[in-house]
Amino acid sequence: MAQTQAEHSQEPTRRDFLYIATGAVGAVGVAVSLWPFIDQMNPDASVEALAQVEVDIGGVAAGQSITVMWRGVPVFIRHRTEAEVEAARETPLDDLPDRLARNANLPEDATADDENRGVPGREEWLIQIGVCTHLGCVPLGEQGDFGGWFCPCHGSHYDMAGRIRRGPAPENLHIPEYEFLDENLVQIG
Repeated sequence: MAQTQAEHSQEPTRRDFLYIATGAVGAVGVAVSLWPFIDQMNPDASVEALAQVEVDIGGVAAGQSITVMWRGVPVFIRHRTEAEVEAARETPLDDLPDRLARNANLPEDATADDENRGVPGREEWLIQIGVCTHLGCVPLGEQGDFGGWFCPCHGSHYDMAGRIRRGPAPENLHIPEYEFLDENLVQIG
């Protein structure tokens, strides 16, 4: 008895199985051959080694700053004096062009109060990425109209909490993720 066209299309045949199996083996083969090209796009060991950096801040006296490199960018570490901390705390939020803290350790909507620019209990330490938020220049420390950082390229002035106060920069200097491992050691990243 001959099968009709309708009966034949409802039952899978050996040929259908061979088509599906050949396609699956081909797809796996393509994926396996592409994996080395995809894997080479991952960062190399030297970049991964810089994902975190530990910095000994024990020798940084009040009123001094140091700059360290992290992920290819400068990070400013400032041991602020009591007067610098008080001046930063007294600045009203209404005087700030950018009212967000830009602190990776806090929620994105945290305000730019001085308390939100550092770590509770360690307010004298300011750790921030040293890249101007206007065009990516590196600001100069202890300069400008507010005694903090000044970007001479386009005239952005930051205060002693790293907050933009005047100039074309749209945001405060960003605060990276960091934690104090002990009294004199901080880990960035």
